[in-house]
Amino acid sequence: MKLTLIAVGRMKSGPERDLADDYLARLRRHAPQLGFREVTEIELPEGGGLEAEGERILAKLPAGAMTVRLDEHGEQVTSTRLAERLAKWRDSGTPETVFLIGGAEGYAEAIRQAVPQSLAFGPQTWPHRLVRAMLAEQLYRAATILAGTPYHKA
Repeated sequence: MKLTLIAVGRMKSGPERDLADDYLARLRRHAPQLGFREVTEIELPEGGGLEAEGERILAKLPAGAMTVRLDEHGEQVTSTRLAERLAKWRDSGTPETVFLIGGAEGYAEAIRQAVPQSLAFGPQTWPHRLVRAMLAEQLYRAATILAGTPYHKA
């Protein structure tokens, strides 16, 4: 299964970019042994309003993918539960799992309807740069849980 992060907006260089890149690199090292054949990150241009951003997101969604919106109102799951879901999707033959990070204004209604599954990192509102780093870390953590390595201590 392929893992893809699609984010509206370009993440400039800095500590958050470095942190996200570090966790994505760690994830890529573990991914092939766990059945995750590729890990990619796609940055989409921001601006033009919710509808324009929504159209850009929809154009990048692959057919047959399990897609999850990152949203402050989404479901809150433990790291172990996220790992279990990734394994379930992988084992059921899902070709790709896509995680969406919307723009500063959120998501167009078309995205909310097309991608009803959502995930939250708590009820707080987080800056998009931190959400990317947090998502990268949680995907890496999920991989380490699946691999049985001691990174995750729960």
